[in-house]
Amino acid sequence: MSRYVDRGANVAAVVGIGMALTIAVSFLMVIPIDPAYLVLAPLSGLLIGWYGNQRAEQLRSRPGRVLANAAWSGLITGVTFALLFLAVKLFFFSLDPGYRDERSGGALTCQAGPACVYARYQAAEGGADALTEEGITDLASFTDWYWTGQMGSAQLLIGSTLGAALLGGLLYLPGAPRVVRKESDPATL
Repeated sequence: MSRYVDRGANVAAVVGIGMALTIAVSFLMVIPIDPAYLVLAPLSGLLIGWYGNQRAEQLRSRPGRVLANAAWSGLITGVTFALLFLAVKLFFFSLDPGYRDERSGGALTCQAGPACVYARYQAAEGGADALTEEGITDLASFTDWYWTGQMGSAQLLIGSTLGAALLGGLLYLPGAPRVVRKESDPATL
């Protein structure tokens, strides 16, 4: 046990990193569904906030420590979700070749990378008008707009995961042990 958080919270933070990695690969790389990722991150935080305290066998009489454990494991989990989200977005933003299915109009004519992402947004139904309404008229303004949005999503991931982890810690409290459990003597088992 450290001065601020229990060992169980550190274990939960590592478990949260693993959860974030698994969910990122599943919902950002294999099946790109950003909304699922944005929903699963806070649910993971909820579990991690509870799990860190359960793992530490934290007592009901120490709500401050319960919340510190939940906040620590939730923050590490949320930051991991955000970093993986931004890494995948950077990967696809930097390497987009402009490929589209023939039913969608065929391949875009653009230089691979940000120019193809910009062309893809412009080619979407109503995309060019929507971008113009936002004041996006060239690749530089599009890139600024795109990354501002992605950073907002990353902040949402961190905040919602941390908030859900704190809720998980609060949900742990009613069922938390009231007294320290005595260790069983292995020789008597």
